[in-house]
Amino acid sequence: MDFSSKLLENAVNEVSRLPGIGKRTALRLVLHLLKQPKENTKYLTEALTHLRNDVKSCKKCHNISDTVLCDICSNPKRNAEIVCVVEDIRDVMAIENTAQYRGLYHVLGGKISPIEGIGPQNLQIESLVEKVKEGEIKELIFALSSTMEGDTTNFYIYKQIEQYGVKTSTIARGISVGDELEYADEVTLGRSIVNRIPFENSLKH
Repeated sequence: MDFSSKLLENAVNEVSRLPGIGKRTALRLVLHLLKQPKENTKYLTEALTHLRNDVKSCKKCHNISDTVLCDICSNPKRNAEIVCVVEDIRDVMAIENTAQYRGLYHVLGGKISPIEGIGPQNLQIESLVEKVKEGEIKELIFALSSTMEGDTTNFYIYKQIEQYGVKTSTIARGISVGDELEYADEVTLGRSIVNRIPFENSLKH
């Protein structure tokens, strides 16, 4: 791709680093920004700068937050005895959109994937086990995507907390095998949360 401007080329190269953005899409986005008032670009860069510098990780659930404790963890109306284990913030948002769940979350930050070099030590699993040890949690809901990596992660956590007698369940398989949670429609995902099954049952299939 030939560019008439080095500045344009640099901008396109940086935008194309984003996931799912190719060079042609990056060019279209950059040219769109050039057509906008300079203030719009300023607002965008300021928002991204503030995000990068000021965003926090909730010290309790590891969700992305503006404060030390996220809005969900600090809400006294949430049921602290039930914790839904998810991969990242996109899954929290997907489940919250169903309006069917009133417990808390624990964001792992990924799934165990030896191929990608991601092991249990790279995820927020140890802090989850510590929560279970404290005895406040009565049920863990495994809500990871129904992929091999998701099932492996579920099973690893299950073995880590098995001795503490906490109830474990997994979302019902209204979510197709291999599907990512964030792409499930809200009705199906909501029903999967409500109709969750004991995790031990999922090991028999």
